[in-house]
Amino acid sequence: MTEEAILQGCLKSDAAAQRELYNKYSPKMLAVCYRFAHNREDAEDMLQEGFIKVFLQMHTFENRGAFEGWIRRIIVHTCINILKRNKKFNDSVDIIHATGVQVREESVPSIIQAKQVVECIRMLPMGYRTVLNLYAVEGYSHREIAKMLDIEESTSRSQYTRAKAMLEDILIRKKILQKPRQQTEWIALAGNR
Repeated sequence: MTEEAILQGCLKSDAAAQRELYNKYSPKMLAVCYRFAHNREDAEDMLQEGFIKVFLQMHTFENRGAFEGWIRRIIVHTCINILKRNKKFNDSVDIIHATGVQVREESVPSIIQAKQVVECIRMLPMGYRTVLNLYAVEGYSHREIAKMLDIEESTSRSQYTRAKAMLEDILIRKKILQKPRQQTEWIALAGNR
């Protein structure tokens, strides 16, 4: 089935087209959800809720830009809304987690697998992880993040700075990163900014 046929079928609520769409995009979108969730079960719940929204909002896709990007935005916003609804974001944004961590820019050797970096990102407190994912991986601006999370733009910036510092510390402790360097290649491994 072509993407156009899938889109047309989904607009007509055709179950086969919806299944095809889900099968085509769910693995990538599950990875997006996993970065925001506490565990795989939460990520799967986010994915399901996100795809329900995709199907309900299919008529709003205007064929401008990539269809996958349109789906991804819906999935990311769904994840954020779930975190806000469950207050998981607000409960975990705590400055105490950043004490004693110096901020440095880093470069991780290219042999490091993205999966290791993502697992280390998942060790961050939910607030730090959320801002880091939105800014460094998904490419949202601090202004957009502030609006999405109902926080100040300066809070988004400071959470991102603390998240980078904590992530560096985790990477060093896990011996994934040997010593501080100048660039943030670990961001490129986890997504891309």
